[in-house]
Amino acid sequence: MMGGDRAGADQLATVFGGSGFVGRYVVRALARDGWRVRIACRRPDLAAHLQPLGDAGQIHAVQANLRYSESIAAALRGADAAVNLVGILAEGGRQSFAGVHVQGARAVAEAVRAAGISRFVHVSAIGADANSASAYARSKAAGEAAVRDLVSCAVILRPSVIFGPEDDFFNRFAAMARLLPLLPLVGAKTRFQPVFVGDVAQATALALAGKAAAGATYELGGPQVKSLRELVEYVLAVTQRHRRLVAIPFGSAKLVAGATQLLRKLSLGLFPKSLSLTGDQVELLRCDNVVSEQAKSAGLTLEGLGIAPQAIGAIAPAYLYRFRKSGQYQAQRIA
Repeated sequence: MMGGDRAGADQLATVFGGSGFVGRYVVRALARDGWRVRIACRRPDLAAHLQPLGDAGQIHAVQANLRYSESIAAALRGADAAVNLVGILAEGGRQSFAGVHVQGARAVAEAVRAAGISRFVHVSAIGADANSASAYARSKAAGEAAVRDLVSCAVILRPSVIFGPEDDFFNRFAAMARLLPLLPLVGAKTRFQPVFVGDVAQATALALAGKAAAGATYELGGPQVKSLRELVEYVLAVTQRHRRLVAIPFGSAKLVAGATQLLRKLSLGLFPKSLSLTGDQVELLRCDNVVSEQAKSAGLTLEGLGIAPQAIGAIAPAYLYRFRKSGQYQAQRIA
């Protein structure tokens, strides 16, 4: 039940993109803190499954589209705080990096400023860089700049690759291992610091509760730094799949990416998403995706917020078991 001693008791937080992977965990974290949560998304009917995460009437969804400022303003009406989680990993259709990460972030920040809201969290990504060769990374940096320019007190969170039951990282490689006899690795030596989605959600809740430094940018990573090869080897070990790993040079990877994108178009989207690769993703894989030393020394990390990050091994096996040949109950088969 909601209680007056909780951070968000009787206050309203609007969460843009609250129906997505990270969104559901943010909504749950805020509801536990006593916030009333308004989920702003394009399809409110697809967010109904989140209502049981709170008390009766505590969570509800409204229609909002970042292309239409009126819908953003309506979603923020009466709100005490706001979170922007809207983002895409690859461009497609009308969804472009510039439209979602830059123009969308600016539109939300403008509405937040107009509504006089001072508690605002914008979720970006480690690797956001205005000078990056990746359009994704450049757009993330431009979105951060727009938010900072309009709402200087906003807290920006930059997570490394996020993992959890519905992720598109460990699940992706597990699905590939089920389909392919060998796994091609682009950027096999590139280092990642996977962070549990629940920890990202907790950081978001703490920031809205005033526990983060206003106007600061936090980098969120888990307790382990591993190369892409090591992470895929871990997935194979958990799923008990024996697959050969083949490192693909970046130059060749660009050709592979072009071929998979062509196949997606020719197949009208029927080509498996798990096997798709874009040229921009190849550029991203050239750079490590880990918490910087500057963020560590400044305390702008999960640990700086008082969060002990969850290890991969404590979470991932519970949802990767299903990719074993006989599922999670393989050890219990009748002889």
